[in-house]
Amino acid sequence: MNIKQKPWSVAKGLIILIVLGLQASLASAQRQADYAENLDVERTIAPYFTEATKGEMTPDADGFIRRWLLLEPINKPNRTNTVFTDSYLRNAFDTLYFKTQFTKLPKDGEKVKVGDQKLEWHALESNNFNVKLFRFAFGLDKQIYGVLFWAVTVVNSPEDMENVRMAIGSNSASMWWLNGEEAALLSGDRRMVMDDVVSKRLTLKKGKNIIRGAVINGPGMSDFCVRFLDENGEPIKNLTITYE
Repeated sequence: MNIKQKPWSVAKGLIILIVLGLQASLASAQRQADYAENLDVERTIAPYFTEATKGEMTPDADGFIRRWLLLEPINKPNRTNTVFTDSYLRNAFDTLYFKTQFTKLPKDGEKVKVGDQKLEWHALESNNFNVKLFRFAFGLDKQIYGVLFWAVTVVNSPEDMENVRMAIGSNSASMWWLNGEEAALLSGDRRMVMDDVVSKRLTLKKGKNIIRGAVINGPGMSDFCVRFLDENGEPIKNLTITYE
């Protein structure tokens, strides 16, 4: 019996499988969006964040940085996270969304215009070691899927610290800068895992150091965590964290 298939039959079968897979992915993303939008719950960030104070704050017991300036989510439609290749991310993160993106430290309550969006910066302290961006957006009744978040904080070091590393986890992809220089890129569709990516050796200079981060996500949850590790891989805790 001849069981060979004609080339067109094979190609047609592959096309059908691809289309069905894409439809299933889109349907899943839509179900997540519908579920979130129809939840009959109070929109609040209270269980996950508190307003940042001007009091002294250090990293937590494990060295994680919990005080951040977070910008309300920028609309960045993506139906799937599989598109987050290095080249896609560099293009997305190199795009100038607002004028002061890399040149000015934002202030709490400051507003910026991104396209037809008017977005506000919020100075917050996370109640968890991981900063839950999904809960931040959901609690403020903002867009939760197909989004790009910007996060900024100031790390004050008592002395020059050489050969330190920035250890990051994010859901989904992200990019991070220290004092204007790229520190790490986390590409692909990933879940948030502490110390998922560790930067090359960096120097924390004495005094103020500015960390900037951008986290992008299509469907699903969004969060991140950041800490610094010394040469022995131990968390650095003798820092103070501010947003000014």
